[in-house]
Amino acid sequence: MLENGLIITVVGMGVVFLFLTLLVVCMTLMAKVIVVINKFMPEVTEEVVPVKVNRATDDDVAVAIAVAKMNM
Repeated sequence: MLENGLIITVVGMGVVFLFLTLLVVCMTLMAKVIVVINKFMPEVTEEVVPVKVNRATDDDVAVAIAVAKMNM
């Protein structure tokens, strides 16, 4: 009875170990394949254009506060 439990445990751990090893190998190979693919088909990057932002002046803020207080 105890022998069967140990055999099942060892077989289960072996299967998990083999699966994890296969997973690591596949991930490593995929990383190398992606590097090769990027050499032939690099990603297209778009140039970022800065946008001019209007800064609120102190007068604009004061007017907004005054209007908000009037509407309370």
